[in-house]
Amino acid sequence: MDITQLLFPNELQTPQYWEEKYPKRDLEETQSVTRFAPSPTGSIHIGNLFSALIAERIAHSSDGIFYLRIEDTDKKREVEGGAEYIIKALENFSVKFDEGYAHGGEYGSYKQSERVEIYHSFAKYLLEKGLAYPCFCTAEELDELRSQQEKQGELFYGYFGKWTKCRNLSEKEIEDNIKTGKPWVLRLRSDKIGIPNEWKDGIKGKIKLTPNEQDIVLLKTDGIPTYHFAHAVDDHLMRTTHVVRGEEWLSSLPIHIQLFKALEFTPPQYCHIPTIMKSENGNKRKLSKRKDPEASLKFYEIEGYPYGAVIEYLLTIINSAFEPWRKKNPTAHYNEFPFNPKNIGNAGALFDVIKLNDVSKDYISKLSAEDVTNYVLKWAEEYNLDYYNVLTKDIEYTEKVFEIAYKSARPRKDFATFSETKDVYSYFYEDIPLQISDITKKYAEIYNHTDTKEIWYEKIKELAEQFGYASDNKAFKANPEQYKGNIGNFVAILRTAITGRENSPDLYDIMQILGEKKVIERLKDERKT
Repeated sequence: MDITQLLFPNELQTPQYWEEKYPKRDLEETQSVTRFAPSPTGSIHIGNLFSALIAERIAHSSDGIFYLRIEDTDKKREVEGGAEYIIKALENFSVKFDEGYAHGGEYGSYKQSERVEIYHSFAKYLLEKGLAYPCFCTAEELDELRSQQEKQGELFYGYFGKWTKCRNLSEKEIEDNIKTGKPWVLRLRSDKIGIPNEWKDGIKGKIKLTPNEQDIVLLKTDGIPTYHFAHAVDDHLMRTTHVVRGEEWLSSLPIHIQLFKALEFTPPQYCHIPTIMKSENGNKRKLSKRKDPEASLKFYEIEGYPYGAVIEYLLTIINSAFEPWRKKNPTAHYNEFPFNPKNIGNAGALFDVIKLNDVSKDYISKLSAEDVTNYVLKWAEEYNLDYYNVLTKDIEYTEKVFEIAYKSARPRKDFATFSETKDVYSYFYEDIPLQISDITKKYAEIYNHTDTKEIWYEKIKELAEQFGYASDNKAFKANPEQYKGNIGNFVAILRTAITGRENSPDLYDIMQILGEKKVIERLKDERKT
């Protein structure tokens, strides 16, 4: 009996059928097709966003296509709703897909578990060409094989060369195994497929390749393809031009090139991006999902980072040219940055939370007061309900609070996250420790809430002189020894008493928002106990 028919008894479409069903895209050569292809495990981290952003920028900077493919062949790790969670997380960060899972498109299904017939068609094709064979080795036999390799001092372990027990089984042996119901996997006959000695990576340039000798598994015992095989078939049929992935996949590159060659496909341009690193005790290490909270995208949601600020920061570590471009184009959308994957560095990308905070502060300062207020309310409603209730008790008052940073031509940069606003503006909502002095008591006597800013400041200057402070900075600079301090030092005493802070937005504006009663309470001890 024909072995191919025994292994694939159901009628399958030919590879040519799938080639015609998924033809070459109607795009120019300069237009790229990239993808983001996560597993639906329910978790998504900053490295995923890093990769997805680069892939999206490569596609959209060339007016190409960026699509989403769900690689759900590992059913043991799959989490219910995992794919939907990934989509939602990326949507939050404005990573937009043109087609794919949950988005539609002519090259679907975009979920690997729904494409099994396609993989079987190409697996059967490799079998017919003599480039694949069934393997009946049990898990125990593979463990024993590894043990023997260890004893004999093999440089690496696996299913290759003389250790390929099932590679040369006769048709009779194969037929008997199948008829007796022995489970089998389909393996690639690697020694029949050569690969080049070097490869040109889209980011790293020319790299040396070590030929693959392993007879890798193409189909598992349940008929589901391995990642290696499925991705090769999918990237070809979906007409992917660039595959963006972490440099940890470099060791698999020979296998993937080998698969494309065996299937007679043209390989995509592989772009291996640097690993995101973290500085620790003077050394660099890989950002860890277990050790580092900032590795999870959930961290940025909980802390209340603007999603756009995180993207801007990632662009600074993806491409060193982004920061100079941003300085020259302070109001431009980051999508206008002329992105080029050739400018991505080879070294590990160093993740720095301090730098992220600086980028985020700058990003927030360019938002409108109305947007900041809305973002803070939305964040607080989801992550700090007590704070939300405080903010919404008098929404008009809250709007004035968040407008205060935007009174000047250069908006303040007091916070990097929306969660920080609770502390930054706490003096508007909470009692502060009283810092009463003769100065504050005297000022309380002359304070008039209806004074204009000009009148208010003149009163401040007069009072400063009464207490031995210079009301004129020129006079202070000329003879500093004659004064207790300058006008700034005097205002600082009032600022600390009214806000509890050494630094704050304009004091006059703060007092107008707080209202006369609160201001007087903080200037002299009239607080009810």
